[in-house]
Amino acid sequence: MHSEEKLMSKKKPAFPINHFLNEYLIEHSRNIKIPIFYEDLLRFQGSVVVYDKNDEDTLWVRVYYSDFDREEIDLSLKKVYNILHSNGNEDNIQYLNIDAVDYCTFGNSKPFRVKVRNVLNDNYTYFYVKKTDASRVYGLELEHILSPYNLNFLVYKDTLIEEHIAGIPGDTFIKEILPNCSEPEKSQIAKEFVKFNERCMIRLLGDMRSYNYVIVPTHDFDSVVYKIRAIDFDQQCFEGKFKVYYPQFFKENFPMVKLVGEKLLENSIEQYKMEERSIVAKRILSSEDRIDELVFCMKNDEISTNDNIEKLKMQVYEFTRDISFKKSKNMGEVLESALDFVRRNYEDVSTR
Repeated sequence: MHSEEKLMSKKKPAFPINHFLNEYLIEHSRNIKIPIFYEDLLRFQGSVVVYDKNDEDTLWVRVYYSDFDREEIDLSLKKVYNILHSNGNEDNIQYLNIDAVDYCTFGNSKPFRVKVRNVLNDNYTYFYVKKTDASRVYGLELEHILSPYNLNFLVYKDTLIEEHIAGIPGDTFIKEILPNCSEPEKSQIAKEFVKFNERCMIRLLGDMRSYNYVIVPTHDFDSVVYKIRAIDFDQQCFEGKFKVYYPQFFKENFPMVKLVGEKLLENSIEQYKMEERSIVAKRILSSEDRIDELVFCMKNDEISTNDNIEKLKMQVYEFTRDISFKKSKNMGEVLESALDFVRRNYEDVSTR
């Protein structure tokens, strides 16, 4: 299940939002005018390193602005928070405080993380400001439609606003929490990783290394149930290697893969894969019109290289023996074939 080979190619470029995707975003209330852009946040005067509770560098820096810029930026970020989380009503602005603006120099998107606090009760939340990338927007929208989780995000021109996805970072969980989990909890986590692995593969979401997903614990009666959620969507339908779309092939996930081998029998693994395929197929069928619209945008877009498209379509064809993959001309058609393959298999089984 595990591979040491280098999976990822060189850094992925950001792709612009084309006309069709922009129209889709407007139709589904994802494209809303906002008072600040990603570029505005780059005007910081200086920064300090942000350390975690163990005094280790988090790869985020806390930025600060001149007094003149700070006032304008704070007010604009409060307005963005209200647009993202409500109807943009500004009655509560006086009760909001921008506690911190952090900047990440690691990874593709170089995001800003904004901490917003309600001064009346000290509750706080985060949202992210990033440069728009069509791959990421497709990834967010597919996650919203095909996963168990709704996602809240906005796009305006070259700026993307995303709400924070709460959870324990996968790498932290594997290192600090997993070893102390009970045996039944480990079995449940193994099952969840199998399902997560399958879900990423079906919708072609790549690069799910342990720091690109979170573990979400939920208390249920006298036990804790763990779910796995993707938090990074840059690698939607870009890479040419089929293995990139399987979390199991990243060395960072080896402890999870080992857990699956220790806790689950082969027929259980197949059962959980089939369950996940069925759940995704039901979501495809229940959101057919919206998915058709999104796939149409992707088929009329350029979100990968010709080399990656050729490589991926042939590798998926070898895996499925479905001729439609071989005929695909772009990543949108590869994804369309993948979703059709899952839906057809589900319908074939359910009509027997």
